[in-house]
Amino acid sequence: MTSPDLPDYAPIPQSALGPALNDQGYYVGRVERNLYWVKDNSYQAAFLATPDGVVLFDAPPSIGHNLQRAINEITTAEGLTNTVTHLVYSHHHADHTGASFLFGHDVMRIGHEETRRLLLRDNNPDRPAPDITFADRYTLEVGGERVELAWHGPNHTPDNTYIHFPGHDTLMLIDIVNAGWVPLYNLNLSEDVIGYMGAPAIALSYPWTHFICGHLGRLATRDDVAVHQQYIADIEASSKEALASVNPVPYYVAGGANVWAGVKAHLDAVTERAAAPVIAKYTGVLGAADIAEFTYTTTFQIMQSLRLDSGPSGPVHP
Repeated sequence: MTSPDLPDYAPIPQSALGPALNDQGYYVGRVERNLYWVKDNSYQAAFLATPDGVVLFDAPPSIGHNLQRAINEITTAEGLTNTVTHLVYSHHHADHTGASFLFGHDVMRIGHEETRRLLLRDNNPDRPAPDITFADRYTLEVGGERVELAWHGPNHTPDNTYIHFPGHDTLMLIDIVNAGWVPLYNLNLSEDVIGYMGAPAIALSYPWTHFICGHLGRLATRDDVAVHQQYIADIEASSKEALASVNPVPYYVAGGANVWAGVKAHLDAVTERAAAPVIAKYTGVLGAADIAEFTYTTTFQIMQSLRLDSGPSGPVHP
């Protein structure tokens, strides 16, 4: 079945969709108690509204000024200050930090020490480096609320941080799981394949009910993380089977002197064989599973990690 609006694509499962946006292009909702999330159609952020000020978690430029509008909406209704006093960075990428400048120089910015190094390297005035950094763990206490920040190694980026709200039954981890959707290109454009694949298990080791994933239309659940894990595990298993089954010799013979042509043909054949059953299994289960490029590129990354990180990359010449 195809979508009447996009006949080349399968319909998006209703379970992948979230609340509608308001006329200003955002949605803000309560996660639990005084923790709120705000989104547009693609990005998510969060904030704690406390008597001592607002703590903002990420500042995606696509949401931009709607971050403050969402904060104003909630704090006005709750009779609290709308001043953002702290801004926590999940990681350094511009699509999650690019509206940081909107909150001025007086806000206290917090992030991993690698986030600071990378933002100083990038030297973008819209994304000031954090004032407070940490190596492994940091506890933020504001207005009677506690937030636990932790770094468990590289995954999507070298600095991606687990943000736990123990008093709100919530975990925030960005660019790993997309609630109800497949990762887009290359494991959500992640830099460390093994770290990315292991991140959901670390996330599930925390106690939480609500999961802020940073993208798309809704909050995630523990079941969403489990489905994501199974999708990735299926790709890994299928990649192992394809690597073992696809004979590389005909492709290199056909490539002749053009060695890279032989490499391309061989690895394309492995990727296609590995990805095809996964695409078939998850179409209708996860949004955009039928967009072949997403699963192909994620499969290629995992398959290459199996070859190059886990090994062997190929047979040893006799």
